[in-house]
Amino acid sequence: MELKWTSKALSDLVHLYEFLAPVNKPAAVRAVQALTKAPATLLTNPRIGRRIFEFEPREVRRLLLGHYEVRYEIQGSVLYILRLWHTREDR
Repeated sequence: MELKWTSKALSDLVHLYEFLAPVNKPAAVRAVQALTKAPATLLTNPRIGRRIFEFEPREVRRLLLGHYEVRYEIQGSVLYILRLWHTREDR
C-alpha cells in the first residue's frame, strides 16, 4: 500500500502550524510531526478508521489521533490523506 497526501491535507498541516506556532513553536512542530508520522500505521492496517458512509461508493474513513481528525480514502493500493483538523474546529 502506498500513502499519498492531497494538497488540501498538506495545506491543513500548514494552517495548523501557523495557528499553533505564535503561542508555542515547539508544540506546533511536535503536533505537525506527530500528524505526519501517524498515518504510516494505516499502511499495515488501512481499515482501522471508521467508515464515513455519506461518501459512498468511495471508501472514505476517519481516524482520531488525540484531538485531531484525519480523513483518508482507500483507492486500490493507494491510501490518500484527504484532510485533517483539530476536533474543536467547526468543519
